[in-house]
Amino acid sequence: MVEMFDDFFSRAIIAGVGFAIIAGPLGCFVVWQRLAYFGDTMAHSALLGVALALVFEINILIGVFAVCFLIAFFVGRIGEHSMLSGDSTLGVLSHATLSIGLVLVSLMYWVRVDVLHFLFGNILAVSWNEILMIYGGGTLILLVLIRKWNNLICLSVNEQIATAENMKPVETRFLMMVLLAAIVAFAMKIVGIILTVALLIIPAAAARQFAKTPEQMAVLAAVFGVIAVIFGLMLSIEFDTPPSASIVANASGVFIIGVVVTRIVRKRQRRTSVGSCE
Repeated sequence: MVEMFDDFFSRAIIAGVGFAIIAGPLGCFVVWQRLAYFGDTMAHSALLGVALALVFEINILIGVFAVCFLIAFFVGRIGEHSMLSGDSTLGVLSHATLSIGLVLVSLMYWVRVDVLHFLFGNILAVSWNEILMIYGGGTLILLVLIRKWNNLICLSVNEQIATAENMKPVETRFLMMVLLAAIVAFAMKIVGIILTVALLIIPAAAARQFAKTPEQMAVLAAVFGVIAVIFGLMLSIEFDTPPSASIVANASGVFIIGVVVTRIVRKRQRRTSVGSCE
């Protein structure tokens, strides 16, 4: 087996764990507010941001965040007045931005773009500067989540209650979308579009089956994400499999185990309650 604490492997572990800690709590709100499709739309639009950044010769991070921010603005401000349903609007934006991005990349013959790198990332090649970016940007995201925790929870429970309590649900939802745009922007080049969306949704969905409070779910989502990252990278090194795919596969395994365990527990509880009634 490859020496487990080689420099590149240590950097990958540190970067993956940091991202999982950030994505877990944020992913809980994605699950609660049913924004999984919006996360996919953000990820797909990121490729358009890459293409435009290359066309205008600006930093890729700036280009990706700008496009993701515009998509978030459209969905949050303009999309709600559209005659189309929310999922239809997201479907149009998701496929349109992805297609336009791929067309622009193919037309830029003077630049060699590895699309697969942006889709799947290369966490084993992450640098210390990129790790600092993950932890720096992630700290800001977590601080905003903590600051707006009650508003976001109230919005997730009932928008009418949030309005009655003067918690500004429209602004809060837009803030949530901007945070998603930010995490997609600074994580896409490092861990890839697919891993970014997967670690937002899957650990949070797994945690929902065990948690009794929102705070417990946020912590469990981060823990499950960290477990998926560590074991996924270990399996990737051991069996020479793609790192991102291995991490997502492990996260999916955690989710499946959670489903099985909760079903077994519920069946036993039902049998116990029936037995006590008899």
